[in-house]
Order: sequence, then C-alpha cells, then structure tokens
Amino acid sequence: MTSSSEEGFIGQDTSPAPSPAASSDTELLATLFELGREVTSVLDFDELLQKLPHLIARLTTYTVFSVYLLDERRGDLHIAYAVGYPDDVVKNFRLQVGQGVVGTAVAEQRPIRVGDVSAEPRWMGVVENVNSGLAVPLRHQGKVLGALNLLSDKKHAFTERDEDMLRQFAAHVAQALVNARLFESERAYADMLETLAEIGREMSAILDLEELLTRVAHLVKRLIDYRTFGIALVDDTLGMLEMKTAISYGDAKAVPPIKIGVGLVGYAALHKEAVLVPDVSKDSRYINAVTDVRSELVIPLLLKDRCIGVFDLESPDLDAFSKKHVELLTLLSSQAAVAIENARLYASIRDNEIRLEKELRFAQRVQMALLPQQLPKKIKGVDVAWRFEPARELGGDIYEFLSPEPNVLVVAVGDVSGKGVPAALYSSFVGEVVRGRAYRGRFMPERGSAGTVLTSLNRILNERGLEEYYCTLCYSVFDLKRRTATFANSGLPYPLHVCGEKVEQIDLPGVPLGSFPTSTYDELTVELKTNDVFVFCSDGMSETFNAAGEEFGSLGVMEVVQANRELAAKEIVAAIFGAMQAFRGEAEQTDDQTVVVVKITA
Repeated sequence: MTSSSEEGFIGQDTSPAPSPAASSDTELLATLFELGREVTSVLDFDELLQKLPHLIARLTTYTVFSVYLLDERRGDLHIAYAVGYPDDVVKNFRLQVGQGVVGTAVAEQRPIRVGDVSAEPRWMGVVENVNSGLAVPLRHQGKVLGALNLLSDKKHAFTERDEDMLRQFAAHVAQALVNARLFESERAYADMLETLAEIGREMSAILDLEELLTRVAHLVKRLIDYRTFGIALVDDTLGMLEMKTAISYGDAKAVPPIKIGVGLVGYAALHKEAVLVPDVSKDSRYINAVTDVRSELVIPLLLKDRCIGVFDLESPDLDAFSKKHVELLTLLSSQAAVAIENARLYASIRDNEIRLEKELRFAQRVQMALLPQQLPKKIKGVDVAWRFEPARELGGDIYEFLSPEPNVLVVAVGDVSGKGVPAALYSSFVGEVVRGRAYRGRFMPERGSAGTVLTSLNRILNERGLEEYYCTLCYSVFDLKRRTATFANSGLPYPLHVCGEKVEQIDLPGVPLGSFPTSTYDELTVELKTNDVFVFCSDGMSETFNAAGEEFGSLGVMEVVQANRELAAKEIVAAIFGAMQAFRGEAEQTDDQTVVVVKITA
C-alpha cells in the first residue's frame, strides 16, 4: 500500500465489464448499509482514509485508488490518501477544480466514468498502465469535499451499477469525513488549550525578561509553525515599539524600532486589536522590513486596557494565518502580557534591591565609622573591649567612650527600639546627643552628673515627638583619679560588677529615654578596685533563644563572666559571645547584640 494519489477520469462506458457487486438489490442495500455503518464509526481522520480502499474493495474491483480532498484556502485538490500511486505524485500533485476527470467531477458535482482513458481528452495520465476509471464526488449538504477516484488496468472495468454503488457509498464517506474533521478539530482544540495552559505555567515561572521573551518565541512555535516571529514592547516615553525578540527562519534578526500607529505592527498597538493580513501586497499599511513576506498576523499584548507590546508573525505564503490562529494567540497574549509585566516588575524590584544593598553597605560603613574605634587618648589604668553584632546590615545599639575631663572615662551603652535603618538613624542621633551632653561640663560652670545627663537626654528625645521610638541607655562615669564609678540607667539590662570572686548586678532601674518628658534618673556610685570588671550588654544578648525556645538569659551571661573574670577584657567579650552563639546554635539572630567590658587594671 502506497500513500499516493492521482486524478480523475470520465467517459461513457460502452462495453461495461462485469462487477463483483452483490447479486441482488437487497444484498446491495445490506452491503451499503454495513459499509456506511463501518465508515461512519471511524472518527480518526487518518484511520478513516486508510480504511476506505478496503471497504470499497467489497463493492467493486480496482487496481489503483485515491482520495482527493479540496483545499479550501488554495481552492485546489490534493491527494489525501492513495494506493498504487508513486510517492512523489502523492506528495506534490495538485489539481485545479474543473481540471482533468477528477477536477471535472468535483466542479460538476457528478460521477464521471471513463471506459477507455485513451479516448478521454481530459485524462492526465498521472499513473501508468491504467485503462479505465471512475471518479465520484464527495458531497455533504450541497458542499463538495473532494472525490473518490478508482482506476483499473482493464478497459471498461466499471459499470453503471458500480457508479451507483460508489455514489451512494460516497455520501457515507462524506459524512464520515465531516465527522472525523470535526472530531479532529475538537481534539486539536482541546490539545491546544492544554498546550496554552502548559505555556502559561511555564511563562509565569520565568522572571528574567530576556529569558522570558526568548522562551515565548519557542513556545509560540508549538502553536503556529511561523517563519518569522517578533515580540515588540512599547516604549511609552518615545512612543515607539522596540523589537526585543526577532527570529527569522530560526535565526535572531535585528529590527529597527517602529513608531506606534505606523505599519501593521504600529496599527495593532495603537488600536489594541489583532491585524490579520492574508496578502500584505494588498494592504497599504504594510512596511517591508523583512524580505519574502506575503502574509502577516499581529496580536496586541494587552494588560487591562493598556497595550504593552505585540506579537508579530510573518510568512512567505499567502493566507498563512487563520482566525483560529488569532483566537489562540489572543489567549496566549493575555498570559504573556502578565508574565512580561511581572518580569519587568521583578527587574525593577531587583534593581532597587541592588541599589538598596549598595546603600545599606555604605550606611553600614558609615555607622561603624561613627561608633568609636578606640579609647580616648591619655586614659590609663583601664582595659576596655567591645563587640557589636547587628541583626541586620544596620543596628540600633550604640556605645560611646568619652573623656570629658582628664582621668575620667564615660562609657555609654544603649539600645534603640527597633532594628534596621530607622533604628540606626535614631541611634546615631542619640549618640550625638550623648557626646554633646558629656562634653557640656567643659563649658558650663556646673559639672553634669550621670543622672542629669540622662534627664537631659530624655527631654531632648521626647521633644522630637517620635513616640514609636525610645532608647534604653546606661551612662557610666569612671573617675580613675577619685577611684569611683557612677551609674545611671534608663532600662538597659543591669550591668554586672565583678569584685574579687563575686559577680553582682548593678540594680538601677529607669524609664527608657524619650518615653515621658519629666522622667528623672537615680545614680549609684561604687568604689573602684584593681581587677574589678564591669560588663554592659544590650538585651539582644540575654534575650537570645535557641531552637527549643529556651532563653540564654542574664544568668547565662553572669555564669560566663564568673568563669572568665580573670581574663583580659577582650577575652571576656569573646567568651560571652562564644557561649551565647553555642547556646543559640542554628537559630536565627533576632536582635542587635552589644557587649562592652571595662576592667580596672591599676
């Protein structure tokens, strides 16, 4: 069996040959009924075509067989299936309606029987060693679909009875072809919708714009076998369509920008409607930007009522695109428009994130530069170490080491509410006010004490009206000449005092700075002894939690200090952080963490 075809034949059958048809009309009708039932039960189009020669063989004898179908777009006939035809004929042969025997049978919508092809002027001789033939049109509801074409190597092989049987059977075949085409169309449409859903899911997962556009070009190929395809996006600033992706015969191609409203592409973008042009040579809007284009389809990419770009498909064939293509690409374009907009938003967010990351890194450098890097010069008899670990790039903890007078060291450790950029800005302001209050005694007749400094800080912060922010701060004055240390606290975790083997909290409560305008702060003074150790921690240390939800706590800090009290200040700081991090394990750091250790060495 060969997939080939041939043309039709006609003629008066003057010497009819005997037919293998049924011996009686009753048997004939029964056979036709059975064949009709069999042929109309087949819904697969290719299977139906392959079954026809076997069914027809039960009605009559033939040597060569073919089915011609009408190509409605081109208006000609092509061989859909054949037995006994050369392969190249099946593939390439086309017949005009009214041409040859088959073309005439289709044009006149009647069977044509040829008893001797040598005497038939319309005979085209597509197949060799043929002497007679019978062409029967396939008609459905007054519309011709094609023709059945039977050929024989014998002259006068087909009788009037054969012609009548084939004519009746052809009606069943025509109905079966319509059913199969409808079934195939519905199945293809369902497959296409599933393909659209798959494409939509794939597009929505791509957030890189360039990758998305390239992928869309390949995905559209699954729906339409285009030759040239482009995606142009609207540049609202310039009023232009910029071709972001252009593929011609599988290769990328550079296409200049197109003004909105100009050409088929610009028209579709301006009017927000699809443009289907079967023959571009007959459309004055067409601009010849790519060679070898005869038909074009442009689909706008609409996002709500806004056009963000277009799909542009071109073909070297006339009438290459159909209304079905318009429908499918319109569905796809709505998905693509959302995906493109998402990719653009993602790119914008990503750019902003990169910019913010750079700014945060710079702000982090600025914040660390504003915090003290070393002790004031000429401070002797004291060993001080510190460490600051923000929970984010920027933190709200502060610490200051100041020397407003000779042999006096001011240590201020604070914690601003919140984290990140707002807390960092607020803490910078607090640090500046602390420095200003600490050095005020240089220019004022009365020396400011720890308590009065906090009272002044509280008033200044409260006047700023930032009710959602407050600051806990411990202000300590180490008078190394008088051998005293004076403390005032506004809510920071109680400092630890190590004297000999004893570790105690400096129990000094206080209201956070900025909370109430009239708050005042008590002071506590202790005598300084050699090897005394003072430890200041923000609450991020004691309020560290592990994966089990357990808190490190102030007792945890005290135990570490107790065990490492004889070490240098730097080693005590390292021991506290090491114990805290070991306790926390893989749990996330949720708050800024600061430790300052002051050890009296003389």
